[in-house]
Amino acid sequence: MDTPTTFPTVLRELLRTHQAFLAYAARHVHKLDLTLPQFDIIITLGNTPGMPYKILGEKTLITKGTLTGVISRLEDKGLVQRVASETDGRSQIIRLTEAGNALFERTFPEHLLFIGQLFTDYSPEDIDALEAALKRLHQAATSARNKAGANGQETA
Repeated sequence: MDTPTTFPTVLRELLRTHQAFLAYAARHVHKLDLTLPQFDIIITLGNTPGMPYKILGEKTLITKGTLTGVISRLEDKGLVQRVASETDGRSQIIRLTEAGNALFERTFPEHLLFIGQLFTDYSPEDIDALEAALKRLHQAATSARNKAGANGQETA
């Protein structure tokens, strides 16, 4: 299949949108004295009994190499704790402390309202179309990554 001539502009707009979205989200998160990766951990662990590093890494946008440092900084702030897994003595479960849970319960609804302001000019149909397009792009990227991995090609 030939790549449409508009593809570079779509890619550029996707990257610009991603950067602008993260910068906007960071405005609220920085007021909480947190970084985006730290807040990502807080909201991922919220309403859960905790999770092992591997699952936490899969559910967040944080790379494995960065995850340990982010967890350590959150631990220093008293927001998360590491506890031994009851089922696997070699692994640890990361979970919110009481302070971390209180922060999650107070700030997650605020953050959703803050992010929701971006969509005030979107109709429900616009939201549905955007979600469908993003899911389709995600599925294409996941499929291509899996296919490249199965063929022994380097995956980034």
